[in-house]
Amino acid sequence: MKCLVAEDDFSSRLLLQYALRKYGTCDAAANGRQAIDAVSASLLSGAPYDLVCLDITMPERDGQAVLREIRAMEKRLGTNPPIRVLMTTAHRDKDNLLAAFREQCDGYLVKPVHVGMVLKVTVHGIPAAPSTPTRPAWLSDRTADRLS
Repeated sequence: MKCLVAEDDFSSRLLLQYALRKYGTCDAAANGRQAIDAVSASLLSGAPYDLVCLDITMPERDGQAVLREIRAMEKRLGTNPPIRVLMTTAHRDKDNLLAAFREQCDGYLVKPVHVGMVLKVTVHGIPAAPSTPTRPAWLSDRTADRLS
């Protein structure tokens, strides 16, 4: 599985990346512009992302705008199946929720996002990549246990 984590908070981005890496490659974007560029490059290369985790509140372009742009690119290029997009956000209001689903997101998780929730929503049934990376030395045992 090829995924992109678009999240401006360094810690949140790192935790999601670490958790999803065992299922394949996992790229990162620190703002909406980087996310759009990464998705565009993946679509044009013929190897689109299987999953994009999008924070709603990001600099440069917010997650809602990024989602609209992803769906527009897919439509222009005739991408099928579409990329699965999971919104990860602190916004609990119905307006953001409805807007995300109106733009065809595949899931919506309210922070704090627990890795287990992301895995249940996104990678159920997808086997781990053959070479699972080991835990980085700087990641504490306590944090690694929470990710398992």
